[in-house]
Amino acid sequence: MKSDTSSQCAQAPEAAPAHANQFALLSQRRFAPFFWTQFSGAANDNLFKFAFTVMVTYQLSVEWLSPSMAGLVIGAVFILPFLLFSATAGQLTDKYDKTAMIRFVKNLEVAIMLLAGYGFYANQVPVLLVCTFLMGVHSTLFGPVKFALLPQVLNERELTGGNGMVEMGTFVAILLGQVAGGLLVAMPQVGHRNVAIACVAMALLGRLMAAYIPAAPATDPGLKINWNPFSETWRNLKLAHGNVVVFRSLLGISWMWFFGAVFLSQFPSFAKEVLHGNEQVASLLLVVFSIGIGTGSLLCEVLSRRHVEIGLVPLGAIGMSIFSVDLYFASKGLPPAEVMGLGAFLAHAAHWRVMADLALLSLFAGLYSVPMYALIQLRSQPTHRARIIAANNILNALFMIASSVIAGALLKGGFTIPQVFLFTGLANAVVAFHIFLVVPEYLLRFVAWVLSHFIYRFKVRGEENIPDGAAILACNHVSFVDAVLLMAASPRPIYFIMDHRIFKVPVLGWLFRLGKAIPIAPRAEDPQAYEAAFDAAVKVLKEGDLLAIFPEGGITRDGTLQEFKGGIMKILERAEQQGIHAPVVPMALTNLWGSFFSRVEQGGAMVRPFRRGAFSQVGLNVGAAMAPADVQPQVLRERVQTLLGS
Repeated sequence: MKSDTSSQCAQAPEAAPAHANQFALLSQRRFAPFFWTQFSGAANDNLFKFAFTVMVTYQLSVEWLSPSMAGLVIGAVFILPFLLFSATAGQLTDKYDKTAMIRFVKNLEVAIMLLAGYGFYANQVPVLLVCTFLMGVHSTLFGPVKFALLPQVLNERELTGGNGMVEMGTFVAILLGQVAGGLLVAMPQVGHRNVAIACVAMALLGRLMAAYIPAAPATDPGLKINWNPFSETWRNLKLAHGNVVVFRSLLGISWMWFFGAVFLSQFPSFAKEVLHGNEQVASLLLVVFSIGIGTGSLLCEVLSRRHVEIGLVPLGAIGMSIFSVDLYFASKGLPPAEVMGLGAFLAHAAHWRVMADLALLSLFAGLYSVPMYALIQLRSQPTHRARIIAANNILNALFMIASSVIAGALLKGGFTIPQVFLFTGLANAVVAFHIFLVVPEYLLRFVAWVLSHFIYRFKVRGEENIPDGAAILACNHVSFVDAVLLMAASPRPIYFIMDHRIFKVPVLGWLFRLGKAIPIAPRAEDPQAYEAAFDAAVKVLKEGDLLAIFPEGGITRDGTLQEFKGGIMKILERAEQQGIHAPVVPMALTNLWGSFFSRVEQGGAMVRPFRRGAFSQVGLNVGAAMAPADVQPQVLRERVQTLLGS
């Protein structure tokens, strides 16, 4: 598959000031005003919607809108614009300056909230339904801008942290907005007036923050807008489908919204019918869920070493399924009880297990979603990144609608709410397994992440020497997991040329075949496979990707650096014939000799698992890239030997 990373990186932001962690972004103008703008918008959306829902459910008698249908109708009206206008929003975001788009959207929000203020003050439900639709339009326009802006102002090492902050901020804003909306609308006599004032005030605050966002130039100013939402929606989906990894990631994120919508939609009924709690208990479930999502989102930067680490996605999927299933077992056997308040609910030890399951499944959902968002931003072409994100919003809306239909059908079919949660957790395992098989990069990165965090203590030096475009990575060969460790060191996918015999090793051989590694055999043994390997290697470089080779031709048997073979010269020669000038990056894996996955002088590899203890420290030193004309096997070997001693 052709990687879009090289073209994306060509337009990447300039090197940013170094900072300790993602929270430091809140002190920088390129991120902070945008963060508070999106925070205020998400809070206002939910303040408005929740106050409106409470008003028509508990306070007004509307003949044509029953209390039982109010939440469903308001939710459907809000989500409809995502289906109708996401494609148009993506085009506008690619065509115009993103900061100008944000300010336009915030101006629109002020106007909508002024109209909504009248609706609350005069108890005009039709007006508020119109405002619900318009706020859906507002969110539809803001969605592509929100995620397309981040890779334009943050570099690759900041992208995961930035997305984590936005994801955390969004869920905190949702929580605060719903709490504020519920409290304000419930105030006797002045509740509706106070909601109106709060909505307008939040809109004005968002517009004020937007005034401080720096300019973010258009990525495709010559784009001709197609105003037909149906044909453009189809075109956007086809555009996203053109990049397999990106499209599968869109489906993965949409599944996460399906998963989350099942739980969020059932919290009121779950609290009342299963946990025997009142409205305060339902609110507590929402608080726990939101805190879990926010915590998981923030953990992504720490666990990924400040790279876009999609190896966290399988970890997130595993946790989502485990704790969904445990939530079923934790809640199915609760005895009947009178409806209890918050204090009585918290006094039961069994309820703490339920809350722990909710917190952990949502935490793992944060680990699942943030790297996927970052990957889409990193791998999408900058010229149509916003349209890809618009396609994501369309798919998200469709999956959320499907979740309501399927959950409703299951409940009508006799499923209990805990059984719906169990079904969702098991379905998540099946969906995740399918995604990781059709996009093996997720699974491979997960294996690399586990190996470099829990089996070895892995430290990389000089990673900035890996160029953005096509390059050949030349590394010493010490163990059977060298390729996996190189994967852990690079946020970009790497294609490996490997001795055909390693594909016969159980498990590892399957992983390398899954990762489309290129097998090579000696010319005398299999001349056809020998030539095919070089053709495949040049194709990788032609598509702008990273190619890794172990020039020694095999794993060292005594721990020393062996002589380098001439295969790398043949790759460079064939690449040159096709006009490809790929630099060669020398690399040295250090301190791996004698570990479980390497040979030892007195025996073979993968015997005596703890012969070096757990968490043994290993490293990778990356040297400066060499021009193709400067590469000779002996010169390259000397560079690697120098790196081994550094």
